[in-house]
Amino acid sequence: MENNFNSFDNLETSIRKSSVIQERINLVSTHMYKQFLEYQRSTMNAQETFVKITDNMEATVEYLKQSFGARGVATDNIYFEENQDKTVLVLHILWHTISFTTKWNNQPQALYRGVEVPMISNRIIAMKGDFNQIVKNIPPEEQLQKVLEQEVSSLFIPAERGQNCIIKINHLGNKEFYINHMDAPREFLLKVIETICGGGIYHEEQRL
Repeated sequence: MENNFNSFDNLETSIRKSSVIQERINLVSTHMYKQFLEYQRSTMNAQETFVKITDNMEATVEYLKQSFGARGVATDNIYFEENQDKTVLVLHILWHTISFTTKWNNQPQALYRGVEVPMISNRIIAMKGDFNQIVKNIPPEEQLQKVLEQEVSSLFIPAERGQNCIIKINHLGNKEFYINHMDAPREFLLKVIETICGGGIYHEEQRL
């Protein structure tokens, strides 16, 4: 009889443990599923945004060629390139080179919002220089950090179309600019061009 009681107690303990596991795993899976859905929608929005950035870049190149051509400046070095998998754009404007990429959006990632709920979003990174040269000979696991060293601005694109995208610009202390989905591709491209081309390049001097 004692063995039977022990078996019953063990069975009851096992059921209780299984119930706890199931309950807590359900909470985790529900949380992860919500993140997954938001990630899917933000990815679709980002892909659409990147296509529109490409369209705006094509128009920008034409306007730049017209503007510099009218001033008698050669326009051979005003053009843009797109990589084969359509995740990188490299824009050349005379002596300036600017790159945009949607790489590293391979899992749900959130933008920290302080006291607010973190915003699951895709990210388009804009950097100074040629992306292909920046990551050349760099191990894949170190490429993102190398890119972030050259980052000028990032566009964070949320899942919900009714929620604004966020542009963060490094030299302004990561100040945030809120922009709707429709205007985001154009405004992000123009802000990055204005930030890089609106400044200048200093001569290097020996530091004492």
